[in-house]
Amino acid sequence: MLDLPIQDTTLFNAFRPRLKSLAYKMLGSIADAEDVLQDAFIRWLQADRSLVREPEAYLRQVVTRLCLDELKSARVRREAYVGSWLPEPVLQEDPSEDITLPLLLVLERLSPRERAAFLLHDVFGVAFDEIALTIGRDAAACRQMARRARLRIRSERPRFLPQGARGQEIAAAFFTASRTGDIDGLRALLARDVTVQADGGGKVAAPPRPIVGIDAALKLMAALARLFSAQMSQLLRYASVNGLPGFVTIERGCELQTTALDVRRDRIAAIYVCRNPEKLGHLVIDRTVANQIRPASKGTCQ
Repeated sequence: MLDLPIQDTTLFNAFRPRLKSLAYKMLGSIADAEDVLQDAFIRWLQADRSLVREPEAYLRQVVTRLCLDELKSARVRREAYVGSWLPEPVLQEDPSEDITLPLLLVLERLSPRERAAFLLHDVFGVAFDEIALTIGRDAAACRQMARRARLRIRSERPRFLPQGARGQEIAAAFFTASRTGDIDGLRALLARDVTVQADGGGKVAAPPRPIVGIDAALKLMAALARLFSAQMSQLLRYASVNGLPGFVTIERGCELQTTALDVRRDRIAAIYVCRNPEKLGHLVIDRTVANQIRPASKGTCQ
């Protein structure tokens, strides 16, 4: 067992929050980000730290390279994923996240190196010379990759500022209208081209593909309202979910769920529902409520 000075562990832990943020944005998975940090910590302990002049830059390079390796296998897993894929939800009290859920989905469609170049430069403020050493391309190529990523992000998903209190007002109105079957109320909240995307991962019931358009969305909401009338959702809390207004609920007495709303000009443009229990275990919930959640199998609560 390695016997290391306390300051080496303390130094790693000082950088851990930013390293975890980078790994999560690269991978879209809290569990995978934690695995990467564990591997990075082991490499940090095994390195000759006396030769490391800038520990944060060194660790950032290690984490990025581990993420690039992980993305190779992640792409294979995504191809076999059942239904729509969403990143694991992260809850915040204040919707100040610099990368929102819609932007995470755009990042998912970039090449791994483009994603790394964009995140390192545009989000974490890393110079292109360091990025070049990290991903094995020259600085000019990294600059071009970041530029291509930036242009694609702007074209596919324009950046909107968080809606703050107004966004949560809309989330509350949506929760009430959707659970009570208030179709007129929902129609007033939804954009005409609204999309609904739900991630059940094949573990619990969820639409197998995105629902597009207000008529299709209202039809789905009406069907769900009939289920809610038999057993109402239990609202745990309103929260910012990956930078979007939303809420956390228990469905059918045992299924944990997060709902995030992409609100634009006071209309809901997209609804993102995460139901896959494997993606929700990291959420911090009141213990008395957590005890009410039982494991759910596909289509049923046990």
